[in-house]
Amino acid sequence: MLAAVLLPDTKADLQDPLGELKALAEAAGVSVHGGLIQKRTAFAPAMAIGKGKLADLKGLIETHHADVVIFDNELSPRHIRALEEELGRKVLDRSELILDIFALRAKTHEAQLQVELAQLEYTSPRLRGMWKHLERIAGAGGATGAGIVGGVGTRGPGERQIEIDRRIARERISHLKRDIEEIDLRKQREVKSRTDQFTVSLVGYTNAGKSTLMNTLTGAGRYAADRLFATLDTKTVRWELGEGRSVLLSDTVGFIRDLPHHLVASFRATLEETIHADLLLHVVDASSPMAWRQIEAVEDVLKSLACDAIPRLTLLNKADIANDVVMTEMLAAHRENVLHLSAKTGTGLDELRLLVLGQTERDHTTVTLRVPHAEGKLLSEIGKSAQVRARRFTDHGVEMDVTIHRKQLLQLRGRYPSLTVVEGPSTGSGQASPTPS
Repeated sequence: MLAAVLLPDTKADLQDPLGELKALAEAAGVSVHGGLIQKRTAFAPAMAIGKGKLADLKGLIETHHADVVIFDNELSPRHIRALEEELGRKVLDRSELILDIFALRAKTHEAQLQVELAQLEYTSPRLRGMWKHLERIAGAGGATGAGIVGGVGTRGPGERQIEIDRRIARERISHLKRDIEEIDLRKQREVKSRTDQFTVSLVGYTNAGKSTLMNTLTGAGRYAADRLFATLDTKTVRWELGEGRSVLLSDTVGFIRDLPHHLVASFRATLEETIHADLLLHVVDASSPMAWRQIEAVEDVLKSLACDAIPRLTLLNKADIANDVVMTEMLAAHRENVLHLSAKTGTGLDELRLLVLGQTERDHTTVTLRVPHAEGKLLSEIGKSAQVRARRFTDHGVEMDVTIHRKQLLQLRGRYPSLTVVEGPSTGSGQASPTPS
């Protein structure tokens, strides 16, 4: 059974307040039998939801024989305990549901560690509720006479068990943080090793079509499905743009409204590709009536990662099934660098390639390189990393007019002192050998 308390600052779709929660529940393997909403200016003090609606919720639970109640809010441990006692059912809030989905989908060792850390950090403050039934039992040394349940300062087995669980949780959290820090450092080194490459990262709301777009652009074979959080791990592949240019394209985990902050912190290593990208491709589901809200949710996460200033293109995906023309035109009119496309049909992908190609121009320069004949390895590296526009063979070596990434040029000059660079292509003496672009 689903439930939601709609507060004044809610970001839910007011036309279908439980629609996204239903999709999340089904993604977790839950069979949804109904739902209930209540508009309030603030949570009810005792159980978040008012007494009248609580009675209605109990009736729905009994009618449909529901086993669990899921709230589209982040509830306090106190609210969850009170609701479970009153309803006699397991109660989950939105954050715990999303964490469960991530736990189900985490396949790589890195993702599993990150999800476990987020779950433990979420669960630790809620441990007291798990042992509340034992707190009424007297402590071993607390009773001083017949009928005495316990004196001031005594601790029953329930309280001791809470302390044990919290200590175990703290130790496990420390261990996980050390492991994830090592992964994070390794990921940073991996990403920084690509500084000579132009990097592009796909970001967007979950199920916006990022993985499908990557597959269409690169043939990466990325798992793609029409469901929330179909993929959690990051994949990076080379995207050939033509004209001898290529970039590294990364697909990352999707974002969602009210994404638990524990997850954002834990998955920082996974999002390293986004943090250090040269260009972001923000993929938007143009067929969704909540496109504006989804854009805002993604931008909130990007801001929390301090990468909201990275240049980006907004891609209105699923143009083949988008039926709200007014909405897509409004998006295009009020946002710069907007492109309509369909990852499924290929519409707009050529224009996207040209736009990205134009973005890479800023980091490239066209120069003439002079390489001695004996530097065969250098000639090979230039051929792999640059667009060679012409070659001229002289008595002293090879002159090459090339367009190359500025960082790659600096690296080549540092590693090969014999390389001579002439700013701007020149027409030298010798036999010319034009190279088609």
